[in-house]
Order: sequence, then C-alpha cells, then structure tokens
Amino acid sequence: MLDSGFKKPNCVPNRAGVGYKAQHLEDVLRTPDAVGWLEIHAENYMGAGGRPIAQLKHLREIYPISCHGVGLSIGADGPLDKDHLVRLKHLIDWLEPGLFSEHLAWSTHETRFLNDLLPVPYTKATVTRVADHIDEVQDTIGHQMLLENPSTYVAFAESEMSEIAFLTAVAKRTGCGLLLDVNNVFVSATNQGYCPAGYIDAFPLDLVGEIHLGGHEKDEDDHGAPLLIDSHSRAVVDPVWALYAHTIKRGGPRPTLIEWDNNIPDWNVLAKEAAAAGQILAGNPARIT
Repeated sequence: MLDSGFKKPNCVPNRAGVGYKAQHLEDVLRTPDAVGWLEIHAENYMGAGGRPIAQLKHLREIYPISCHGVGLSIGADGPLDKDHLVRLKHLIDWLEPGLFSEHLAWSTHETRFLNDLLPVPYTKATVTRVADHIDEVQDTIGHQMLLENPSTYVAFAESEMSEIAFLTAVAKRTGCGLLLDVNNVFVSATNQGYCPAGYIDAFPLDLVGEIHLGGHEKDEDDHGAPLLIDSHSRAVVDPVWALYAHTIKRGGPRPTLIEWDNNIPDWNVLAKEAAAAGQILAGNPARIT
C-alpha cells in the first residue's frame, strides 16, 4: 500500500469543472474563468504525441486537471493489464493531475475487453481483490486514486455488505479516496428502491475527493417500474441538484464535475451547468435556471 504522503501537484480547487472535449477548445481558452478546472479521460491521452497531447499540455498550464480512468478494470477477477498501467504511469508523470480516479467496476475477461463498466458483488473476497488492484495502481503511478461509486441496475444475491460498507472497507485498507457520483446515487436508489438522501447521510463524506454530476435517461423495466440509465447525455435534473445541495450541506464543498459525454452540447450549456454547481458550492441552494 502506498503511504499517505501523496504529492498534490496542480491541485483541483473546490469549484465546478467540466469534462474537456476537443470541440470546445476555443471556448475553453477564450473564457478561462467560466470553470474552475477540467477533467480528461486517461485513455484518450496515452499516445506518444500528436495534436491531442499538445492541446492538453497547453491546457494544463491554464487549468488544474483531474484525470479519470475508464479502462483499468479494477474489479476484474484477473490481474491488471501491465501495459495499460505503464501507459497510465507515463501520462500521470508528465500531466501531474491534481486528482486521479477510476470506477468500481470490471470490463475485462481473460484477453477480452468489454465496452461497459460492470458491477461487482460486495463480498469480503471482492474487497481483497479490489484493494490489491488499487494498491498496485497507487504504487505504480505514485498518486492517490479515488474510487467511484457505480450506477447499478441489479443487486447480487451473494453480496455480504452494503455498497457504502464495501467502499469504506476498500478505502481504509488502501488509503485511496472516494469519488462520489451523486447522479449514480440517484440512479441506483431509484432502480433498487432505497432513499438517495439516506445513502448520502451514511456515506463517509470525509473520504470524498471529488463529486460528479450528470444526466440520465428514463425507462421502465419489464414490470413497468421506473428504470434510470446513467447516460451522461443530458442536463442534471432537479432531484439530483437537490441531492447535490444536500451533499454539500453535509460534507462541505468538493471539486465538482459536470459530466456530459454523449450528445455533447454547446460550451455555453456546459458553462451554465457549472455555474449552477458553483452557486451550490458557494452556499446558495437556489441553482441558476
């Protein structure tokens, strides 16, 4: 396990940030005060060079950067991909992000990579496996990792503990922090019939290093019950804003990302969502409309 003396270069402030998309480059450079920081997906910047790397090197001189991984497959049964870890380390070394995060999920089986983030059962054995993988990541990259709570649609019959107990156990064993995705909480709570505010009240908010907000799609299951899909394809809805305000009131401000990865809107729409989060971070529960 990596000790707690992680360096914190390019620290991400307790402001609202957005996920960087190349089509917004000119707007991002023209309005540097519109957001407090940018987040990038690690796998998009693991190459040796080219225009994306050059753009990111320029942006890191202007904005604090958070690096979000989607391909480590932390929850997989098998070992982590060593080549992926080497590329990730190279990126972290030159980028020096203020935050690095990954999902509590798996996406690999043997030599196959699945284009999805799949859930894990909450058992003691899974705690050990996930913790061992996080230790390996942190030891390799020399940086604390934040572990993100998933959006879930089903529960495993073999689970031995709650999601919160699982995340807390992993964090205590590894020294990792947590990334709290408030939209994921709302999605999972709706799909599985529990209280989202109660989840937040029980969550170890002192371990949270970053918060995510995003949009979701509404559907129905085979029995006509509401089924929410975490899509990152639309604006944050009012109940999620209210849950976020509740979170900030209880735990204090944290760096907060507006996560919008599909049906990407114009820059002014993203900036408006970030401004709404900024109002709540500043202690004003009435968001901008």
